Amino acid sequence: MLIRTTSARAVIWTVFAVIVGVFVIAPIVVTALTAFSSNWTSVLPSGLTGTHMAQTLTEDNLQSVVVSVQTALIASAIAVVIGTWAALAARQAPTRLKGIIDTVFHVPVAVPSVVIGLAVLIAFSSPPLVLNGTPTIVIVVQSLLVLSFAYSMVAAAATSLDPALDRVADSLGARPARILFTVTLPLLAPAIAAAAGLSVALCMGELGATIMVYPASWRTLPVTVFAQSDRGEIFSAAANTLLLVMVSVVILGLLSRIRSRAAVR
Repeated sequence: MLIRTTSARAVIWTVFAVIVGVFVIAPIVVTALTAFSSNWTSVLPSGLTGTHMAQTLTEDNLQSVVVSVQTALIASAIAVVIGTWAALAARQAPTRLKGIIDTVFHVPVAVPSVVIGLAVLIAFSSPPLVLNGTPTIVIVVQSLLVLSFAYSMVAAAATSLDPALDRVADSLGARPARILFTVTLPLLAPAIAAAAGLSVALCMGELGATIMVYPASWRTLPVTVFAQSDRGEIFSAAANTLLLVMVSVVILGLLSRIRSRAAVR
């Protein structure tokens, strides 16, 4: 229903601003204030200091940052490749088979992340394939968690492609591989880039399943934040949270530029 009166629009915009301010902006602002504060004895933290942010630049903490970035990029790449392949397969599949593919690839998002973590931990803790205690198990878990999102975004774009494009390319003598790499994938490039951005963002903040499977030598930044908050080190946890946000924004900014270039092409 369209809102035509000025007063009604003002009310709606006011409610929207309050909701965004309270549930989105306020937590980020409080986290930033906490990261640069030395104590918290009243409603808001106080005492300006850069000690906590400086501590995020220690070798051990930076290692967590590197681990998070590596895990997010590798896991997202795996999820996007598999998700794109499945989306293209579903595009050509019969209706019943397409429904089965959709169901299978949406299972990871339909269950709690701890279920995925526990299932992977049990499955790969004994022969023939033992991944428990290795960085690979963290990558596998995060790949599974974002696979549904990557598949959904690419599948939606693939469904909207005109089938006539493939037939025209085929009539001109183009082989299936050439059609895929010169017609289909370039048209899907914006959706693939968007899926990659969403996957990276989700992986950078993933905790529920990761904390169940990660080895001590492969600790992501969210795990570090959880451990600090669990020990009551709120200021250090806030500083690492702010660092996590900044690193994620930088990565997403780079992916956004790639997506924009893909859209232009």
